[in-house]
Amino acid sequence: MPTLLLITPENEEINRHRVHQFNNFTQLTMPYLAGFVPSSFEIILIDEYSQQIPFEKFDVVAVTVNTPNAPHVYRIAKKFQDLGSWVVLGGPHITLLPEEASKHANTIFVGEAEETWPSFLTDFLEGKPEEVYECKNTPDLKDLPLPRRDLIVGHKFTSGAVFATRGCPHNCSYCCLKKIYCHHFRKRPVEEVIEDIKNIPNKHFVFWDDNFFADAEYTKKLLKMLKPLKKKWAAQVTAQSCKDEELLCMAKKAGCLYLFLGLESFSKEGLKDANKSFNIIEQYPKIVELIHSNGISVQAGVVFGFDSDTMAVFDDALEFCESIGVDGVTASILTPFPGTSLYDALEKDCRLLDVDWSYYNGKTRVSFEPKQLTSSELLEGYNSFRGKFYSWRSIVRRLSKSRVNIIYNLIMNLGYMKAYKRFQSKTRVE
Repeated sequence: MPTLLLITPENEEINRHRVHQFNNFTQLTMPYLAGFVPSSFEIILIDEYSQQIPFEKFDVVAVTVNTPNAPHVYRIAKKFQDLGSWVVLGGPHITLLPEEASKHANTIFVGEAEETWPSFLTDFLEGKPEEVYECKNTPDLKDLPLPRRDLIVGHKFTSGAVFATRGCPHNCSYCCLKKIYCHHFRKRPVEEVIEDIKNIPNKHFVFWDDNFFADAEYTKKLLKMLKPLKKKWAAQVTAQSCKDEELLCMAKKAGCLYLFLGLESFSKEGLKDANKSFNIIEQYPKIVELIHSNGISVQAGVVFGFDSDTMAVFDDALEFCESIGVDGVTASILTPFPGTSLYDALEKDCRLLDVDWSYYNGKTRVSFEPKQLTSSELLEGYNSFRGKFYSWRSIVRRLSKSRVNIIYNLIMNLGYMKAYKRFQSKTRVE
């Protein structure tokens, strides 16, 4: 029986950054792809977040690759090729830069894999695998197999992820979704999403969707069927979609614990830089209050490094988040992923730093020269914001304003505080 090793990679630097965070969850890609694998393969699934890769010969080694993990994955691929394994690479970075990736694998996958992955497995069993499998048609999201969650080892607080829709109608300057996915916004049959959720072994999960509220009528139908399952979940949505109070009320009754809002910036200039003019800063306080009034927590996405950002942006963002009672924040350094309009603009202006892809992680490194800051100032300001946001002073101020899910939010904030302090202490030592 041929052996198949599926790897979700995570380089050591990112692992140190997030290891103590409370709301980590198992990545969906490899358990999902395992659902397509015929019984003629013996499958082992490895997630580097909590497991070590067994460097021994497997017939096939498949790795999903995002941009900051690319150098790490290429080293992994070389080790397995030297052992005689057939290495296949897919994922966002491979789709964005297939010519580069093809130098490090026996087979690469470009685009979505619902059709190409099963084709490769058949070809491999027949002894005729191809070097490139490219998505030519928009995959149908009906009748998809259930992810092989039974293969996941080391369940944490959240071990499940589910997707109901794929794609996003917006085109933010730093986002590469339009390059990764086929252009059409698509929805899975509601009944199939519910069966997928029932397959999750514990109570908590996240929706993998890029914009879970994008089609309000579809989402409401899904929420009606989700409510009886009594699960707890989170999802990513836009701030504007949260003006629908009926949708928020239904989400809470169906078990919504928190919503991730991509607020990105608290200045009009920053939102213009992000090509996110549909966000209206003056409406942020009311939208957050509306979400809180329905008993749902808010995790805000904030990005630093836009051309309009100065040193004042960090304290301004902190004050805004505290004043509206944001429960948590996912802060990121602006990252120009290849294939985005942001990358093209910075490349044209010769502002991309001569660094490898590991600098493109949005958390611990800066990969470009900001316009009104130095790269060092951007990194220091970002770290200062994180430290202040997850301080006791800020936690008390924000949660006293929010007053929802107090115990959960307190535990989450303390987890981020611990993660930040631990990462900073290790960084100073090194």
